[in-house]
Order: sequence, then C-alpha cells, then structure tokens
Amino acid sequence: MARAELRRTDLVYPEESFAIVGAVYDVYNRLGHGHAERTYQKAVGEELKKRGFKFQEQVYSPVVYLEKVVGKNYFDFLIAGKIVVELKKGDNFSKTHIEQVYRYLVSKDLRLGILVYFSPRKVNYKRIVNL
Repeated sequence: MARAELRRTDLVYPEESFAIVGAVYDVYNRLGHGHAERTYQKAVGEELKKRGFKFQEQVYSPVVYLEKVVGKNYFDFLIAGKIVVELKKGDNFSKTHIEQVYRYLVSKDLRLGILVYFSPRKVNYKRIVNL
C-alpha cells in the first residue's frame, strides 16, 4: 500500500497534532523529568516558536452563568487559534484534567485539545475532541 492510502481521514488536525507532540517530546528529551510545570511550559513555548507556530499562552477562558462571569480559567496554549494544549506533571491521566480540557474546548468552541503529562519515565499525551 502506498503511504497516502494509509493516511487516516477521521483525525482532527493530524499534521499540527503530530508537530505539537514532536515539540513536546523534544522538550522532554532535552530537559528530562522533575521540572515544574511552568518550566516545561516555557520550554514548550520556545520550541513552538522555533518551529514557527503561532500561539498564545495562558489564554483566559471565563466561566459564564446566566450571562455573568462567575469564574475564570487559563489554559496553557492556544495554537493557531484552534488547538488547546494543556501541560501537566504526573503519571496517569486524570478524569478531572480531561474534563478540564474538554470544558476549554466547549467554552471557546474549538475542536481539539491535547493534554500532555510529563512523567518521570516519559511523555504521555491524549487528544481530546469536541465534535
């Protein structure tokens, strides 16, 4: 089979996702484990810049109830105006963190979030889709 025939058509933003995850892996491979989330965030920001991504950091996402702001959230990255990236330290995906990223997607009417965990042994990531 030709490579083009193996390409999936059901993924949301596959090329961008691949490049973002590659950037995260490069940061982990260079820094290793044990750093604060904020350190990883700064390093990932530098790596995204190096790769030519347009992005915003610490994006404000208000919690609105009955047309009033009742809370506020900030997510780590909004890449190309369409992909949320949230960085965490830990070994396992938490339902709370997955729900957190999903809420960000819904609040900004976006389709894809990538939740990244920097663990002592490796980088884990999960794609979260808002259809």
